[in-house]
Parts: sequence; C-alpha cells; structure tokens
Amino acid sequence: MSPTLGLALLLASLLPAKGLLESHFSPAIHEGSRLTGRMAAKELARRNADFGFRLLKKLSANNPGKNIFLSPLSISTAFSMLCLGAEDSTLAEIKKGLNFRKMPERDLHEGFHYLIHNLNRETQDVKMRIGNTLFMDQNFQPQRRFMTEAKNLYSAETISANFQNLEDTQRQINDYVSQKTHGKINNLIKQIDPGTVLLLTNYIFFQARWQHEFHPNATKEEDFILGRNSSVKVPMMSHEAVYTVGRDEERACTILEMPFAQNLTAAFILPDKGKLKRVEASLQADVFAKWKTLLSKRVVRVSVPRLHIRGTLDLKKTLSSLGVTKIFEERGDLTRISPHRSLKVGEAMHEAELIMDEKGTEAAAGSGAQTLPMEAPLHLKINQPFLLMVYHSKLPAFLFLGRVFCPQ
Repeated sequence: MSPTLGLALLLASLLPAKGLLESHFSPAIHEGSRLTGRMAAKELARRNADFGFRLLKKLSANNPGKNIFLSPLSISTAFSMLCLGAEDSTLAEIKKGLNFRKMPERDLHEGFHYLIHNLNRETQDVKMRIGNTLFMDQNFQPQRRFMTEAKNLYSAETISANFQNLEDTQRQINDYVSQKTHGKINNLIKQIDPGTVLLLTNYIFFQARWQHEFHPNATKEEDFILGRNSSVKVPMMSHEAVYTVGRDEERACTILEMPFAQNLTAAFILPDKGKLKRVEASLQADVFAKWKTLLSKRVVRVSVPRLHIRGTLDLKKTLSSLGVTKIFEERGDLTRISPHRSLKVGEAMHEAELIMDEKGTEAAAGSGAQTLPMEAPLHLKINQPFLLMVYHSKLPAFLFLGRVFCPQ
C-alpha cells in the first residue's frame, strides 16, 4: 500500500457582527525585502481572485439552486505550501490549476508569507487568524528543508500523531480543529485513509464588527424570493447609513460595499431578477476592478437578511475538474517532502461557515448614531439570490466568496 499524504483544508466561521463582528531569511534581509513581499502579495491576491471566481463559477454551474461558500485564500494557502514539496509536472499542474503559473516560486511563497503575517491580527474590532498545521506520523521522516520552509514561510505548526491508530488520530485532529475555530467546526475529518503519514490542515478564523451596526429592534421578518412563485420568511436587518454603492448596467446588477473595521469589507452583488447566471458567468478579477470604479458614496437605506450558511467541498473532485490530478495519484511527484517514498494527497476537504447578524459588542466603539447628509436615501433591499465577497480592501485579498440562494 502506498503511503498517503492526507490533506485536509478547513475554514472557520465568519462572524461579522456577533460579539466582534518566521522566515528562513534573516530578519534584516526580510525587513529589507518587505516591498518585494508586498508587491508579490498584491500580484498573488489578483491571481487568487481569478482562481476564486473560476472555482465559484464551476461550483455554481454544477450546483444550481444551492448555496455556495468557500475561501479561495484558504485553499490556495494550503496548496501553495504543498508546492514546497512538489516537483516537475506535479508542481506545474498545481501552479496552473490555482493560477500561480509563471509566478516565480520565491515570489509565490514570499507573497503568502506576507499575507499570513499581515492578515493575522487580534484587536477590539477584528479577530483573524490564518494557520497551517502538519499532523505527522511519528515514524515518518520528511525532508528537513520542507519542514523548515513550511514553518518559516507558512508558520506551519507540526504535531506528532500515531497514524497506526486512525480513530485516536482522527479524534486528536478534530479536537485541535475545534479548539482553533472556537468550537465552530467540530467534525471536519470524517475518516482517515489507511496508509496516511502526513495530514495538513489550514484554517481561517474571522470575527469582525460592522463599521455601521444594525439595531436589532429594526429587524423584521420578510419574504426572501427563492425563485418563481417561491419564497421563504427570513429576518431582514435594516438601517440607514453612508455606503459605497454602484450600478453595472452591462451586467444588470447592483453592487453594495458594507465595511467592517480595519480595511475589511463585505460586498453584496445583487443581480436583477433572472440575471444571476449572467452575473456569475462574467466573474473575473477585471470585472471586479471595473465595479470598484462604478462605486460612489451615498446614503443607503439597506435591508439585508441575517445569514447562516455552510459550504463543504471535496477539493479532490473539484480541483481535478480544473486539471489538478497528479497530486492525488501515485504518479505524482512529492519528492521534496520525502525522496524515498511514493506520496499522494489522499483527501482534501474544505469546510466553510458563515454567520452574519446585526449584533455588536457592548464596548464597541463607533456604535452610536451616525450623522447623515441631507439627501434622499437610495432604498436597497437584498431579498433575492445574491453573490457575497469578503476581502481586504487594500490588497485586495479575497477571504471568502459565496452565492446565497437561501439565507437560512
């Protein structure tokens, strides 16, 4: 039986407004190359956006009428770390499938290092943690260089496990995941393939406070339109604030940006009735860049549904449809992890959960009344299927992408 490199990707809950809505280079060299790292991160963010949109379009086409929620950054981070161990055509296939093609490996890894270092934060307004962990069989001895680079570039933690006892190891990993995600994901690993010697987990935990919070007393049950002659009652949060909003007539959709604290933003893309497929088909980084030019600030009386959706992806199946296959097969080349053993990725699961409501912390700054310009507000009610994006507005790095058919 060939040893298996078990890969599990996981994503913790996004809780926008509930409670809160070291490198192998020397420190001196790393400090001196910070601009290079920032530039690499921006290029990586652009490529990751296109990968995320391509993945969302494929999933949307294969799952009509269903919610989709994922983190392109989480998926890309884990597979980029695997690039440290891949060679030749296996490496080229991963880079092509995840849109890293023609990006030098140094720039790829330094870009992710910069993103992980700068996105990890914990303040009164924002809690975000991107983490990687390698669960390694106690008898498996990988290449020292792979382990060093995984630690220095991706801050990967290594934990010894006994993969001869799969039940205990599964419990150990799931307990670890639950702890790191504050109890939001409790049973990510359903089973571990016999022969597994290394299992990688990647997680993103994100909580952020709305910049303009909703008052719970303004939330009312209203109809959310699911389709022709079909609707469901959902709690709709409502308030009036200054937002950036725009209209794309060519693609028949309205774009609304709702900011969190510290350069983090949620964008709601609301297609006109019957135009969701048209908007989805047009998704790419250049279109997103055009949308940014269409936005302007104005007073908006907005109504958005409370959200609670979950997405689970079998990435082995999903990425295979994008041409990434060798890493899942015995003919894949992962010799930079272990030159003397035939390794493959046995499983690759991705789980994401989104909870979005109106609540903020008792001590939340800026939660008082907002002074609004004297102008007639734009009325915008998000009461039919829409697209959702959560990103860091300065990079912009896409943390989450989703299509919401039913908010509950």
